Formats: sequence, C-alpha cells, structure tokens
Amino acid sequence: MQKTRAIILMGIKHSGKSTQGRLLAEHFKCPFIDIDDEITRIFGKSPREIYSENGPAAFMSAEEEICKKLESICNDKLVIISTGGGICDNAPALNSLRPLGTFIYIDVDEKTACDRILKKATKLSDGTWKNLPAYIANQSPADETEVRKIFHNFYEERTKTYRQIADITVPTAEESKEENTKKILGALES
Repeated sequence: MQKTRAIILMGIKHSGKSTQGRLLAEHFKCPFIDIDDEITRIFGKSPREIYSENGPAAFMSAEEEICKKLESICNDKLVIISTGGGICDNAPALNSLRPLGTFIYIDVDEKTACDRILKKATKLSDGTWKNLPAYIANQSPADETEVRKIFHNFYEERTKTYRQIADITVPTAEESKEENTKKILGALES
C-alpha cells in the first residue's frame, strides 16, 4: 500500500483537525473520517462519555478498534482522517494508522487553542466546569487563569510529542479556514 493512501490529521483539541479534514476531503473529492465521530457511531457514546464513565483505558481501546478498521477503507482510495486530540498517547492506535499514510500535525498556537476550549466551556454555579476536556476538569480549576495554567503544561508536552510523531508539521494561524487549508496543501506538495 502506498504511503499516500491517507492524510492523517493530528493536533491538540480545537486545533482545527475536523474542519481541515472536511475541507481537504472536499478539495481531493475523497472520503473524510473523523475518528471521534466513528467512536460515537460504533459505541453509541462520545469519546468524552467513554472516558468519563469507563476510564482512559476503555477510551484508548475504542480508539484503537476504530483505527484498525480504517485499513480496509484506505485500500484503494485517498481518505482524509481526523484523529482525536489524545491519539499521540495511544501507541497501538498510532501503529494501526502509521502504514496508512502521512501524519500531519496541525500546530495551532497555545493561546488560540485554549481560547477555543474556553469558548466551549461554562463554569457552573457549583464551581465545576461543563465542557472542559477531562485532563483540565479533573484538576478542578477555580477560574480561567487556572484553566490556562493547566492547559499550558499539557500543551507543552503534547506539542513535543506531536512534533516527534508527525511526518509534516503545519503551523496554522488565525487566518481563514481556507488559508490554512492552502498551507496544508502546500506542505503536502513540498
């Protein structure tokens, strides 16, 4: 199987993987698969629900199962795949994806990524947060400053890991989605 049968997008939560995946699939006129959506479809629960209810091992197992199934889809056509933000810590899932194609790390800056996370989150009257990623919520941040501090440490570690795994790193900016797609296409061509 040729290495270019799949373009596999990686990056921290809210880096734009799904958005870019859809735009790239439209550009190449090929299928787009979002691993988190596939987990929800197959298991009947979102990745967040599986993680919260059954723990990280159950989530990683579900993610690995979906990644293993992608080989049959990537046999004879180009496919764009968007991974979950934590796939960099799931070696079995990565090992299933590695032979399928090119890993592209969508490198979004820390402030932008954290702003996007906070935009989706809500602090409840009991002091807990709704819609924060588990790795932040589990540390019970008191306010936005603490959320940013927790995210900073996480971002530093994840960024280092993604750069080691990726075949191509594409820094994105607060430009239009279309401009960032052009950056990815340019990186694929070089």
